[in-house]
Amino acid sequence: MAKLKGSTKIKLALGLVGKIQYNKVKKASRNCKKSAEKTLRGILEYAKDSEWGKSHNYAEILKAKNADELFALWQKNVPPTDYEDLRPMIERHKNGEENILFPGKPMMYATTSGTTKEPKWIPITNEYYSNCYSKMTKLWLHSFQMHRPKVFENKCTSIVGKAIEGNAPDGTVYGSVSGVTRRDCPEFIKGLYAENNEVFAIKDYKARYYTIMRTGIEQDVHLLVTANPSTIVEMQNNVNEFFDSYVTDIENGTLNKDLNIEPEIRAVIEATYKPNPARAAELRALKEKYPVILPKHYWPNIQVLTTWKCGNTHVYMDKFKDSFPEHMNHQEFGYFASECRAGLVLNGQDDTVLFPHMHYFEFISADDLENPNPKFLQLHELEKGKRYSIFVTTYAGLYRYNMNDLVEVTGFFGKIPTIQFIQKINGIISMTGEKLHEKQFIEAVKETQKDTGIEVRFFVGFADIENSVYKFYYEFADNDKPLAELQKQADDFTKIVDKKLKEINCEYEVKRDSLRLKDPLSYVMQKESFETYKARCIDQGSRDGQFKLNLLMQDEKRHAMFKDLIKK
Repeated sequence: MAKLKGSTKIKLALGLVGKIQYNKVKKASRNCKKSAEKTLRGILEYAKDSEWGKSHNYAEILKAKNADELFALWQKNVPPTDYEDLRPMIERHKNGEENILFPGKPMMYATTSGTTKEPKWIPITNEYYSNCYSKMTKLWLHSFQMHRPKVFENKCTSIVGKAIEGNAPDGTVYGSVSGVTRRDCPEFIKGLYAENNEVFAIKDYKARYYTIMRTGIEQDVHLLVTANPSTIVEMQNNVNEFFDSYVTDIENGTLNKDLNIEPEIRAVIEATYKPNPARAAELRALKEKYPVILPKHYWPNIQVLTTWKCGNTHVYMDKFKDSFPEHMNHQEFGYFASECRAGLVLNGQDDTVLFPHMHYFEFISADDLENPNPKFLQLHELEKGKRYSIFVTTYAGLYRYNMNDLVEVTGFFGKIPTIQFIQKINGIISMTGEKLHEKQFIEAVKETQKDTGIEVRFFVGFADIENSVYKFYYEFADNDKPLAELQKQADDFTKIVDKKLKEINCEYEVKRDSLRLKDPLSYVMQKESFETYKARCIDQGSRDGQFKLNLLMQDEKRHAMFKDLIKK
């Protein structure tokens, strides 16, 4: 296929704006301690007159004479926080109050699952959006062409959330930061996208993915963007199921009438289609040639795929490792969460360069996590090969915010450490982005006991990463029934637990409804299963006084011990 019209101008423009931001990172990398000091002072100055800033002595902290004094005063006056610490202030912002955590009000909120039934509402300020997300997007796109110069010679398919999903009580919008970033990207970039923004507002999951792939498979896609690699698996499953329908639609310039798509959205999307019998013929020829149609067949010129590659994601990547052309670069999406975009991958592979000129970072060594008074480390104090819990401070009201993430230092970009995400910590499991907290699992089980009247003497859950499924183990108080009856009771109990988890955790609901997480499985345990497990652990060297057990785990060694306790 021919080059996209205007692609040369796009490459030149991205090269220009991208290099400006790249040079700023290089400047920050010469002395990351100095960069961290400058950023923290900027955030303190920005928020010093807010209610939070006044109550935490921001103006006094700013009087520090040097970086070390600044960092010490900061830690003395501002405690580490999590979302629940900040929720009361954020609720006040949501209800229209200004100058609580920062000047004015947020421009929007990003919603994501928290440790309670109520989701997190992460504030995004104009200051943070314009000076972080907007500038980083330009450098992010530029990073693709640094390693694959032809990446913007044709279309891009990206999977993002809906830009605007609703409104807070005061009218401030909430939605997906990735959707807003895509919506607000520079005009010269918008022509790259294969799909119309309206596609991400389609509520029906299968219809949305059908539309994305029906649109994308018609194009000569050079760039595929989606944070979660499980999405690639689902996209491929959609292709396998609907390939013939795609071809018919492409040939006729239509969108399958059987799809559950809102009429106003369908009208906008259908207006962008034209009959394309030539592409339809190419796709039919591929089906005759290959027993299974893969992305390397319909997108042979793809240059870059970017997804998360760290943590548990290898399980999903294994499912499509041979699906793309060998020349394509699979680049890590980078350390990115609803709370912040902490940095970017600049080496074309797996390592996120943290951006100390946009965020202020603190860390606790993995070896110090159990310490009730851990030592907080600065960015310039980190060591290669060691693991840390990361805390962020941003221009959007997150102050010494615990990300609950374990990261590993992989090297350095100048003086800035580069990191890779290892796993969630503190009882949080995330196989495919659901961020399910142990507290939520416990709450769901307790509510199910209350609703059903079934008493569970002991329970525990495990994440089976290989199969994208949660496995729930129960020891019922009435454990003397026939096994078949107990198993049915466990299966029915789990269906209700699953429903409760969807209500409690919005991300879990999305992952379950999209089939990225399979139906959870149930197992009945023997009597005194906890006591038996504890005794075995102590026999293997655990100290009785220090014994503790999480009730939701991602640990195959412990999982194997509970498999051995299944009632037979």
